[in-house]
Amino acid sequence: MRCSPSGAGKTYSSLLLAYGLTTNWTKIAVIDTENQSADLYANLGQYNVISISSPHTPEKYVEAIEICENAGMEVIVIDSISHEWETLLDIQSNMPGNSFTNWAKITPRHNA
Repeated sequence: MRCSPSGAGKTYSSLLLAYGLTTNWTKIAVIDTENQSADLYANLGQYNVISISSPHTPEKYVEAIEICENAGMEVIVIDSISHEWETLLDIQSNMPGNSFTNWAKITPRHNA
């Protein structure tokens, strides 16, 4: 599930899917921006969690992904990426100058 209301099972389903891909809980990482919501499913297995706090900048996500890759994680669940986009929208809306041309400064950060 990509988009659904809170409590619909996105994190739980993502963890089950990740386990189906790896069959090894220790090779799964959750990048958690949802106030430790990934901990709710600790009974499933010993997956890894990296918590990201506000502000949810793209650079924090990139760093967390690199940590997971360097640790040999086979599946990375990002819960949730929407905070990153909301942060960039806030930054862009507060930038001086032309709103359209300011996207040229924001988009590369998001694409990273």
